[in-house]
Amino acid sequence: MNIVKLPGFCDVHVHFREPGYEYKETMETGILSAMAGGYSDVCTMPNLKPVPDSIENVKCQTCKIPADSLVNIYPYGSITKGQNGEELSDMEAIAPFVIAFSDDGRGVQSDKLMRAAMLKAKNSDKIIVAHCEVNDLLDGGYIHKGEYAKTHGHKGISSESEWKMIERDLRLVKETGCKYHVCHISTKEGVELIRQAKKDGLDVSCETAPHYLILDDGDLREDGYFKMNPPLRSKEDKEALIAGILDKTIDMIATDHAPHVEDEKNKGLKDSVFGIVGLETAFPLMYTYFVKTGLLTLEDLVDLMANKPRKRFNIKFTDIYYEWDLDAEYRINPDDFKSKGRATPFVGTKVYGKIVNSHK
Repeated sequence: MNIVKLPGFCDVHVHFREPGYEYKETMETGILSAMAGGYSDVCTMPNLKPVPDSIENVKCQTCKIPADSLVNIYPYGSITKGQNGEELSDMEAIAPFVIAFSDDGRGVQSDKLMRAAMLKAKNSDKIIVAHCEVNDLLDGGYIHKGEYAKTHGHKGISSESEWKMIERDLRLVKETGCKYHVCHISTKEGVELIRQAKKDGLDVSCETAPHYLILDDGDLREDGYFKMNPPLRSKEDKEALIAGILDKTIDMIATDHAPHVEDEKNKGLKDSVFGIVGLETAFPLMYTYFVKTGLLTLEDLVDLMANKPRKRFNIKFTDIYYEWDLDAEYRINPDDFKSKGRATPFVGTKVYGKIVNSHK
């Protein structure tokens, strides 16, 4: 055994599905999943019913949070009403009740609307957290537009659909002075744009997820468990993301934990819905593939999963700690998950690191 005590992690990108989609996940199962992964703080995305675009609708979510929860839950407010991309939400009113603003799952297509959102976010001292995707460049794709898509007859999502919106947003950040964060960055061009923006002094940050750092489109199977948005990109993109982690262009690890029921994920790559779960596998995967291989130190990983997300999003440091046995070896089995979701491309993957205790 090799027992270490680590602070609870902070994930700025999860989908807990309540209210509106409790058949996929509830606050209770999401909290249990977060605890099983060593998290004490999570930020919940706004693709809910109702969408948190007003004080009343934000409270529809916050009233569901158990008073005795050991996981702190920080809701996002939506950038646009109903996340429809046509009209801004009541940003000034909901700002005191949300961690930041996002339309995650959809990119804000209108330059004018995004600029207005950035100005309102700046006035409220909130971050714009962007799902970067140009709809006109999607072409009905559902996996990366690369060799696998070509050889297997699938429609591909171009890298350009991501980095073109990052490029647009960075221009608007320069104009407005807004704090800006890119969700689940997946392309080499996107990483380079953020790297240059930081050199230029813009107040920007970004996250990526373990699956983009470990897998690429060469690992794809005809299985909905491998379908997420953005998709698994090329080996070249993966290597650029790893370089971005190592040179600190990429600020943090987030999971984009997106649970669905089995009937939504067992329809293959084309017809399954986008999204996989990640809270319970993130640390073991990152520890196994990055710390045990010597690419990162354990301290580096704690920075990426605990310290840096808290600092960027102004989340107070946790008093929750988890004891991990770093020598515990096992294979990932979705039947062990606390989440309602089971979809992970890492089924059967051998990893190290298991929680043995938690305490304040």
